[in-house]
Amino acid sequence: MPDLRFTPQAAQHTEIPRPKRAEGQWALGYTEPLNKNEQSKKDDDPLNVRDRILYTYSRRGFDSIDPADLRGRFRWMGLYTQRAPGFDGGKTAQLEEEELDDRFFMMRVRTDGAILDAAALRALGEVSTTYGRNTADITDRNNIQYHWIEIESVPAIWERLESVGLSTLEACGDSPRPFLGSPVAGIAKDEIIDGSEALAEIKRRALDNPAFSNLPRKFKTALTGHPSHDVAPEVNDVAFVGTVHPEHGPGFDLWVGGGLSTNPMLAHKLGVWIPLDEVADAWEGVAGIFRDYGYRRLRSKARLKFLLADWGKDKFREVLENEYLHRSLVDNPSPEAPIAQGDHIGIHEQKDGRFYVGAAPVVGRIDGTTLSALGDLVERYGARGARLTAYQKLVVIGVAAEDTEAFADDLEKIGLTARPSNWRRSTMACTGIEFCKLAIVDTKERARRLVTELEKRFPDLDTDISVNVNGCPNACARTQVADIGLKGQLVMDADGRQVEGFQVHLGGALGLNPAMGRKLRAHKVTSAGLDDYVTAVVSAYLQDRTDGERFAAWVARADEVLLRGEPVSA
Repeated sequence: MPDLRFTPQAAQHTEIPRPKRAEGQWALGYTEPLNKNEQSKKDDDPLNVRDRILYTYSRRGFDSIDPADLRGRFRWMGLYTQRAPGFDGGKTAQLEEEELDDRFFMMRVRTDGAILDAAALRALGEVSTTYGRNTADITDRNNIQYHWIEIESVPAIWERLESVGLSTLEACGDSPRPFLGSPVAGIAKDEIIDGSEALAEIKRRALDNPAFSNLPRKFKTALTGHPSHDVAPEVNDVAFVGTVHPEHGPGFDLWVGGGLSTNPMLAHKLGVWIPLDEVADAWEGVAGIFRDYGYRRLRSKARLKFLLADWGKDKFREVLENEYLHRSLVDNPSPEAPIAQGDHIGIHEQKDGRFYVGAAPVVGRIDGTTLSALGDLVERYGARGARLTAYQKLVVIGVAAEDTEAFADDLEKIGLTARPSNWRRSTMACTGIEFCKLAIVDTKERARRLVTELEKRFPDLDTDISVNVNGCPNACARTQVADIGLKGQLVMDADGRQVEGFQVHLGGALGLNPAMGRKLRAHKVTSAGLDDYVTAVVSAYLQDRTDGERFAAWVARADEVLLRGEPVSA
């Protein structure tokens, strides 16, 4: 296929901002790789590693894997080596990546907003129990994530997943990462527009396509037609959000340049109206700008948000319209934001008279046994299947009205619940040091214990408070936009020992009043003291709040001594 790096005729049509120094932007002529990651992608399209896995590495074993594939191109097939046991958080930044490699893999399966029917759920369960030591986590990007995968098993796993329409393709890497779709697309009574068709078309164009397999870094997509903005659109590289034009009717606004990690930025809302059948064109345009103008010199600046920060949304829109879409977008005010984004937990009526049931595991951690059992429940009750959510939860679709309570009761028997406490409903955690080579502290188990303790201490909480726990600064669990965000790091305890702990972010939010959480200067909490700290802050909020005041609003005005969890002097 033609080299698409130079498709835009920028010099002829649109004045493009030029940085003070070369940033590796292809469309400006800087095509020589400026770091080892870019060199590796130039040496061989990462999509080609699939055949080497199938026909070489899976047959010859782990030791036969080329290091450039193992720590680079394997990611395009949804595979990362997991953290070897025995290395504490202090070793994370001290050792080279290969020293932390285990001989097992994390494998990420993308679902991209699709409905997982009984067969698909059972297939996911079987892969876990047969090849992954019964591990399976629901991530906050509509994925199922396994651990303990051996390279010899990968072909059989792929065959099993593909038999039910699932794939690990480009679930990681500098590629179109798994798409976030609304879990209630096409079924919710209050939906503005069903974007399922557009999301499927984006996937058809994007995946296994060399035009998009070498992006400067990861590229995250979200699409929802639901008014609750249930896919965290503000923190994605590109998001399509349901809106209504007074003349043209339902369509989508376009938001670009969101992302968290060490330089958190919220997406820019372009204030446009895009019809359903042009959404994929707009996605290709945004992805094309990122491919051609994205910064490739430094990995730390190779996200779309940095280009938006330099260009501004007006210049970005100009380039998108003139050089990629070759037409103007229709102006339309961005849609009204919800007070808080929807997670669809509980029992809700669909527009067809059946019901969907949103259920919560604990911090996304389930297992293959649970997935298979869920498949059995879906079949027994004649439901359509389940979708995963942007909050490490799942939604079962198409339960008959007369069966909803019985179905909810049966969910409890397999370790899920449609009637969770606030703490179980609103707590997320990343993979953490158990398996992740970037992590510094334990997250999943620590968050699970925190949920259990807070359920005891605040059993009747009358408001929503979210807790997001992350093992490192990369914010995979969206630390900065939670009511209580916890970023793992090593801290000093009262005896001067270095122990696991957290930097605290308070009052972050998405939705009506989006904001990054407030950090308290020089304030850290040990992991051992976390239960008491959260208890102190929540207790202070409950005592000091005004009528109807949400946690984030209280944090914005609260005395710092209350936020530090310290006793208030008389």
